[in-house]
Amino acid sequence: MISFYKHRYIYFTISICLILLGVAAAFINGIQLDIQFKGGSILKYTYSSTIDAEQAGQVVEKAIGKPSNCHLQSNMANDSKTLVVSLAGNEALTAQEQAAVTEALTRAYPDAGLALSESLTVEPFIGKRFFTDGMIAIGLSFLLILVYVGWRFRNIGGVSAGAMAIVALLHDALIVTAVFIIFKIPLNDLFIAAILTIVGFSINDTIVIYDRIRENERLLARQTPADELVDLSINQSMMRSVNTNLAVFVSITVIYVFAQVYDISSIRGFALPMMFGTISGCYSTICIAGPLWTMWQNQKNKKSAKPGGA
Repeated sequence: MISFYKHRYIYFTISICLILLGVAAAFINGIQLDIQFKGGSILKYTYSSTIDAEQAGQVVEKAIGKPSNCHLQSNMANDSKTLVVSLAGNEALTAQEQAAVTEALTRAYPDAGLALSESLTVEPFIGKRFFTDGMIAIGLSFLLILVYVGWRFRNIGGVSAGAMAIVALLHDALIVTAVFIIFKIPLNDLFIAAILTIVGFSINDTIVIYDRIRENERLLARQTPADELVDLSINQSMMRSVNTNLAVFVSITVIYVFAQVYDISSIRGFALPMMFGTISGCYSTICIAGPLWTMWQNQKNKKSAKPGGA
């Protein structure tokens, strides 16, 4: 039987190092906010031949002196292709700048049949509100999970179980954020979607292990120390967690490869953080939540054992 509690500080150190790596990347690369959160302009061009999204971004930046994020969209239903040019900033593109972008792209890809199909502007205050609403959604999900886990596992210390589950989920959220920063993926609606999806997968695994702890505590009549109880429960549930997350990881990897082959950056920007988040969710469930809950219980038992302890 693997002793997860005994090696808890090794797991905690690994997690802290990964989070610090993300912090270091934030100082080096900066945190890039996409147009949905920062405001700016979006130009959509239909085209017929091959276009390189990264090269198109360089063409746009050279034309107007503003950094851009370009990605390709494909509609298999009608076999149409769209180049999406996002220019984040506090000011929308002027008519002259828009014309300069169109002219530069047409000149760079004369045989692509480029045609401006749509032009959108996102005001900065709208982007800020969207970002705030996204953070509120994540915060509410954490709060509801805390309430639910605390109530469902009240027989094994509901508050401690809920609190440690939230710590594990925060770990996963930070890992996913680090992936966005390290790979220079702008934070947008995909960031919110990835965080909420990983939170759902991770808390499901944590609940399974908590349920096993509760069952083993009942079967063993509360005579087993907390560390042995948790190690036993994790070992009994570990293969289920690993197999489930492995299946999800393989599925997401297939999606990522598909997006990479067809250069669909919107799908790629979601699939890549999800791949790392799936691994992080499995890791935090097994190596973080259980050992942390055990430390809480041991500390509570020590206080109770002291003379005059509650």
